[in-house]
Order: sequence, then structure tokens, then C-alpha cells
Amino acid sequence: MRQLCVIGDPIAHSRSPFLHNTMLRALGLDGEYAYTARRVPGGDTAAFLAAARAEGVVGFNATMPHKEHLVPLMDTLTDEARGYGAVNTVRLRNGRAEGHNTDGEGFLRALREAGLDPAGRTVLLLGAGGAARAAAPKLARAGAERVYVCNRTPERAAQLCAGDPAGRLAPAGMDGETLARLAPRCTLLVNCTSLGMEGTGGQFDDLSFVDALPGGAGVFDLIYSPAETGLLRRARGRGLPAANGLGMLIWQAVLALEFFLDRPLDGPAMARLLREAMT
Repeated sequence: MRQLCVIGDPIAHSRSPFLHNTMLRALGLDGEYAYTARRVPGGDTAAFLAAARAEGVVGFNATMPHKEHLVPLMDTLTDEARGYGAVNTVRLRNGRAEGHNTDGEGFLRALREAGLDPAGRTVLLLGAGGAARAAAPKLARAGAERVYVCNRTPERAAQLCAGDPAGRLAPAGMDGETLARLAPRCTLLVNCTSLGMEGTGGQFDDLSFVDALPGGAGVFDLIYSPAETGLLRRARGRGLPAANGLGMLIWQAVLALEFFLDRPLDGPAMARLLREAMT
């Protein structure tokens, strides 16, 4: 049996085993591959990689706190992993570790699936952490005219935007006054922060900036638990098209399995299968 897994700490909450094993069964590969979750503390990234090679693991996904730690441990990096400075998918073959990152493409596929294609839009993006580092450049490359990267620490937003040679990313604060000023210019709002996430306790202090968005603006929250955050509830109360992060989670899994198997899958069919399985 070929071994696949996801590593992280904590990891018990991960839906990756369910998603990947569901796809493997649908592809008739569940007798050949098995996907599990493994708790690996942050300081043990290199030790896990060495053990995985010895055990014959053929691929693994990585979540916090391993994504950045894996970069210097890889023999090769895809353009996505190199560009984001983070690895969330590793393929082990022929003695080599190949690092990839599905965050940005998974995010973009989910946006488009939700009818929120960023092309031609001005985007209000909240946060400048790991999720934003994947989402912001992907939005720019997908044709967004301007992406305002808003963060409570403006210096972090400026650092993220400095890596954009086309100049489509613009840093901004995340205080109420700034959000209220920028929202009327934006036709897509993307939340890349943990505010509203189940179990974190952190919530937006004030959601009035959602009311300042133009009619018809889209809202995408990367959080998928709970399924409806306060942000999404406020947006839907205005009749705005809105989606949570479940689609991104699903598409990340589909793209990761393609990388593990080194062959294309029927992505839309797999995404439908997983969405039905999770609801």
C-alpha cells in the first residue's frame, strides 16, 4: 500500500484524509493508496521528511507550521512554491522531494466556481499572512485591476505588495476608517484573516464596511468553519453574492492529488463529488 498523508500540529481537525480517500475510492485506487493524518511538531519537519523517505511515503500535504520550513528541504520547487515561499504539497519519487503549493490555484478555482472571477475587479483583501501571500499575487495575475492588501500592521502589507512587479497590489491599513474609504471602490472582498473562524474567538469589531461595498460586489471568506461567518451573513443580508472557503479546501485537495498521481483529473467532477460528500 502506497502511503500518502498530511502533517501539521495540530492536525486532528484536518479534513484532508476524508477528501483524499473519497477521491481515491472514486478513482478505484483505494486498494493502492492510503491517506492518513500525522501530527508532526514544528521543529520536526526535517526529521519527518527523512522518516518519510525511509518508510516509502510517496507524497504528503503540509499545514502549519511546516509550509515555510519545507522550502529549503526540497530538491526541486515548482514555480508556485518558489513564488509563495511556502510548500503545502510534496511528491517523493526517485529519491527526490518535489515541493509544490496549491494554495493560490485552489483559491482561484474556488473563486471562479463561485462566480467571482477577479478579472477586471478592484479587490479589498483583508490580511497579509500566509493565505494572503498566496491569494494576492494570484488575484493580480488573474486580471484584477487593483488589490488593496489591508492589514492591522501596514508594514506587513507593504512587504507583501513589494513583490508585485506590475504594481497592482497596494498596501493599506485595516482600521474602520480605511476600510470604509476603500470599500466603495471595490467589487470583490476577500477575507484572508482568521477573524470569524470557529474556535479562535476573534471577530471583526465592526462590519459596517460591508455596507459600503457597491451593489453586486462579491464576498469570499477563506474560512469554512463555521460555514457562515458574521462577514458572510452581513454580505448575504445585503443580497451580495458570497461564498466560504470550502471550495478552496476542495480544490486544494484535487490539485494535490493530481500532483501526487502525476496526471490530470476531471477537476470539476472531483470537486462536485467532494462537495456532495461533505454536505
